[in-house]
Amino acid sequence: MVLTYVIKNSLYINLTNHCTNRCNFCIRDHGTGIFAQLKLEKEPTMDDVLAELRSQNLYKYNEIVFCGYGEPTCRLYDVLTLCRYIRELTDTPIRINTNGHASLILGEDTAPMFKGLVDTVSISMNAADADTYYKLCHPKFGEDTYVGVLKFARDVSRYVPSVVLTVVEGTIPPEDIERCRSIAEELGAGFRVREYE
Repeated sequence: MVLTYVIKNSLYINLTNHCTNRCNFCIRDHGTGIFAQLKLEKEPTMDDVLAELRSQNLYKYNEIVFCGYGEPTCRLYDVLTLCRYIRELTDTPIRINTNGHASLILGEDTAPMFKGLVDTVSISMNAADADTYYKLCHPKFGEDTYVGVLKFARDVSRYVPSVVLTVVEGTIPPEDIERCRSIAEELGAGFRVREYE
Protein backbone atom coordinates (compact mmCIF):
# COMPACT_ATOMS: atom_id res chain seq x y z
CA MET A 1 0.00 0.00 0.00
CA VAL A 2 1.59 3.28 -1.16
CA LEU A 3 1.08 5.85 1.61
CA THR A 4 3.92 8.15 0.55
CA TYR A 5 5.87 8.71 -2.65
CA VAL A 6 8.49 11.19 -3.84
CA ILE A 7 8.48 13.46 -6.90
CA LYS A 8 11.28 16.00 -7.42
CA ASN A 9 12.30 15.94 -3.74
CA SER A 10 8.75 16.54 -2.52
CA LEU A 11 7.15 13.96 -0.24
CA TYR A 12 3.55 13.20 -1.22
CA ILE A 13 1.08 11.71 1.26
CA ASN A 14 -1.63 9.41 -0.17
CA LEU A 15 -4.40 9.40 2.44
CA THR A 16 -7.64 8.24 0.83
CA ASN A 17 -9.34 6.63 -2.16
CA HIS A 18 -12.42 8.83 -1.79
CA CYS A 19 -13.15 11.79 -4.06
CA THR A 20 -16.17 14.03 -4.58
CA ASN A 21 -15.37 14.51 -8.30
CA ARG A 22 -15.15 12.05 -11.16
CA CYS A 23 -13.09 14.10 -13.60
CA ASN A 24 -12.87 12.94 -17.21
CA PHE A 25 -9.06 13.25 -17.19
CA CYS A 26 -8.33 11.84 -13.70
CA ILE A 27 -5.35 9.57 -13.01
CA ARG A 28 -7.82 7.19 -11.39
CA ASP A 29 -8.85 6.14 -14.90
CA HIS A 30 -5.80 7.08 -16.97
CA GLY A 31 -2.78 7.01 -14.66
CA THR A 32 0.32 4.92 -15.33
CA GLY A 33 3.50 4.13 -13.41
CA ILE A 34 3.39 5.28 -9.77
CA PHE A 35 -0.09 6.71 -10.28
CA ALA A 36 -1.49 3.28 -11.15
CA GLN A 37 -0.19 2.03 -7.78
CA LEU A 38 -1.81 4.72 -5.64
CA LYS A 39 -5.17 3.01 -5.15
CA LEU A 40 -5.21 1.99 -1.50
CA GLU A 41 -6.25 -1.52 -0.48
CA LYS A 42 -8.05 0.09 2.47
CA GLU A 43 -8.26 3.51 4.04
CA PRO A 44 -5.12 3.85 6.18
CA THR A 45 -5.53 4.53 9.88
CA MET A 46 -3.83 7.50 11.47
CA ASP A 47 -1.44 5.02 13.10
CA ASP A 48 -0.54 3.69 9.63
CA VAL A 49 0.19 7.17 8.31
CA LEU A 50 2.08 8.33 11.40
CA ALA A 51 4.24 5.20 11.27
CA GLU A 52 5.02 5.95 7.63
CA LEU A 53 5.92 9.57 8.42
CA ARG A 54 8.11 8.48 11.35
CA SER A 55 10.07 6.33 8.90
CA GLN A 56 10.82 9.39 6.76
CA ASN A 57 13.43 12.12 7.21
CA LEU A 58 10.98 14.99 6.86
CA TYR A 59 13.79 17.58 6.95
CA LYS A 60 15.28 16.47 3.64
CA TYR A 61 12.31 17.33 1.44
CA ASN A 62 11.63 20.66 -0.25
CA GLU A 63 7.91 20.29 0.42
CA ILE A 64 5.40 17.88 1.96
CA VAL A 65 2.26 17.50 -0.15
CA PHE A 66 -1.12 15.95 0.62
CA CYS A 67 -2.05 14.49 -2.77
CA GLY A 68 -2.77 10.94 -3.83
CA TYR A 69 -5.42 8.73 -5.34
CA GLY A 70 -8.33 10.56 -3.71
CA GLU A 71 -9.29 13.99 -2.40
CA PRO A 72 -7.34 14.64 0.82
CA THR A 73 -9.97 16.94 2.33
CA CYS A 74 -12.37 13.98 2.48
CA ARG A 75 -10.25 13.35 5.60
CA LEU A 76 -9.62 16.99 6.47
CA TYR A 77 -9.48 16.54 10.25
CA ASP A 78 -6.85 13.82 9.79
CA VAL A 79 -4.92 16.00 7.33
CA LEU A 80 -4.82 18.85 9.85
CA THR A 81 -3.75 16.51 12.64
CA LEU A 82 -0.91 15.29 10.43
CA CYS A 83 0.02 18.88 9.60
CA ARG A 84 0.32 19.60 13.34
CA TYR A 85 2.55 16.55 13.75
CA ILE A 86 4.76 17.63 10.83
CA ARG A 87 4.95 21.20 12.18
CA GLU A 88 6.27 19.87 15.50
CA LEU A 89 9.20 18.27 13.67
CA THR A 90 10.10 20.55 10.79
CA ASP A 91 9.36 23.84 9.07
CA THR A 92 9.33 22.11 5.66
CA PRO A 93 6.53 23.79 3.66
CA ILE A 94 3.22 21.93 3.53
CA ARG A 95 0.94 21.98 0.48
CA ILE A 96 -2.53 20.50 0.01
CA ASN A 97 -3.65 19.65 -3.52
CA THR A 98 -7.43 19.75 -3.45
CA ASN A 99 -10.54 20.01 -5.57
CA GLY A 100 -11.70 22.85 -3.31
CA HIS A 101 -14.68 20.95 -1.89
CA ALA A 102 -13.59 20.96 1.78
CA SER A 103 -16.36 23.27 3.00
CA LEU A 104 -18.96 21.42 0.92
CA ILE A 105 -17.80 18.07 2.30
CA LEU A 106 -17.97 19.16 5.94
CA GLY A 107 -20.91 21.55 5.58
CA GLU A 108 -19.07 24.39 7.29
CA ASP A 109 -16.49 27.08 6.59
CA THR A 110 -13.24 25.11 6.73
CA ALA A 111 -10.91 27.91 5.58
CA PRO A 112 -9.88 29.08 9.09
CA MET A 113 -8.77 25.53 9.95
CA PHE A 114 -5.81 25.85 7.56
CA LYS A 115 -4.30 28.84 9.36
CA GLY A 116 -0.76 28.31 10.61
CA LEU A 117 -0.65 24.71 9.36
CA VAL A 118 -0.57 24.92 5.57
CA ASP A 119 1.71 27.04 3.39
CA THR A 120 0.08 26.44 0.01
CA VAL A 121 -3.36 25.30 -1.10
CA SER A 122 -3.46 24.25 -4.76
CA ILE A 123 -7.04 24.07 -6.02
CA SER A 124 -8.06 22.21 -9.18
CA MET A 125 -10.23 24.88 -10.78
CA ASN A 126 -10.43 22.91 -14.05
CA ALA A 127 -12.89 25.20 -15.86
CA ALA A 128 -13.83 28.82 -16.46
CA ASP A 129 -17.55 28.41 -15.70
CA ALA A 130 -19.93 26.26 -13.69
CA ASP A 131 -21.47 24.40 -16.64
CA THR A 132 -18.11 23.28 -18.05
CA TYR A 133 -16.91 22.30 -14.56
CA TYR A 134 -20.01 20.17 -14.01
CA LYS A 135 -19.61 18.36 -17.35
CA LEU A 136 -15.85 17.88 -16.95
CA CYS A 137 -15.64 17.01 -13.25
CA HIS A 138 -19.03 15.40 -12.45
CA PRO A 139 -19.05 16.72 -8.85
CA LYS A 140 -21.03 14.96 -6.14
CA PHE A 141 -22.47 18.30 -5.00
CA GLY A 142 -24.18 19.15 -8.28
CA GLU A 143 -24.21 22.05 -10.69
CA ASP A 144 -23.42 24.75 -8.11
CA THR A 145 -20.18 23.11 -6.99
CA TYR A 146 -18.02 25.49 -9.02
CA VAL A 147 -19.35 28.45 -7.04
CA GLY A 148 -18.33 26.61 -3.86
CA VAL A 149 -14.83 25.99 -5.24
CA LEU A 150 -14.28 29.69 -5.98
CA LYS A 151 -15.73 30.65 -2.59
CA PHE A 152 -13.32 28.26 -0.88
CA ALA A 153 -10.42 29.76 -2.85
CA ARG A 154 -11.42 33.26 -1.77
CA ASP A 155 -11.97 32.24 1.86
CA VAL A 156 -8.82 30.16 2.33
CA SER A 157 -6.63 32.90 0.85
CA ARG A 158 -7.28 34.87 4.06
CA TYR A 159 -5.56 32.15 6.12
CA VAL A 160 -2.92 30.56 3.87
CA PRO A 161 0.10 32.41 2.44
CA SER A 162 -0.22 30.93 -1.07
CA VAL A 163 -3.34 29.84 -2.95
CA VAL A 164 -2.93 28.59 -6.52
CA LEU A 165 -5.72 27.74 -8.94
CA THR A 166 -4.91 25.14 -11.59
CA VAL A 167 -6.25 23.74 -14.84
CA VAL A 168 -5.13 20.72 -16.85
CA GLU A 169 -3.61 21.41 -20.25
CA GLY A 170 -5.62 20.01 -23.15
CA THR A 171 -8.87 19.52 -21.24
CA ILE A 172 -10.34 22.95 -22.00
CA PRO A 173 -9.72 25.36 -24.92
CA PRO A 174 -6.86 27.91 -24.69
CA GLU A 175 -9.33 30.79 -24.42
CA ASP A 176 -10.91 29.15 -21.36
CA ILE A 177 -7.47 28.75 -19.80
CA GLU A 178 -7.00 32.50 -20.16
CA ARG A 179 -10.42 33.11 -18.60
CA CYS A 180 -9.34 30.91 -15.68
CA ARG A 181 -6.14 32.92 -15.35
CA SER A 182 -8.21 36.13 -15.14
CA ILE A 183 -10.51 34.63 -12.48
CA ALA A 184 -7.46 33.59 -10.42
CA GLU A 185 -6.05 37.12 -10.69
CA GLU A 186 -9.39 38.59 -9.57
CA LEU A 187 -9.30 36.30 -6.52
CA GLY A 188 -5.70 37.30 -5.77
CA ALA A 189 -4.55 33.72 -6.33
CA GLY A 190 -1.70 32.26 -8.33
CA PHE A 191 -2.39 30.27 -11.47
CA ARG A 192 -0.79 27.20 -13.01
CA VAL A 193 -1.47 25.04 -16.05
CA ARG A 194 -0.78 21.39 -15.17
CA GLU A 195 0.47 18.88 -17.70
CA TYR A 196 -1.94 16.07 -18.52
CA GLU A 197 -0.47 12.90 -16.98
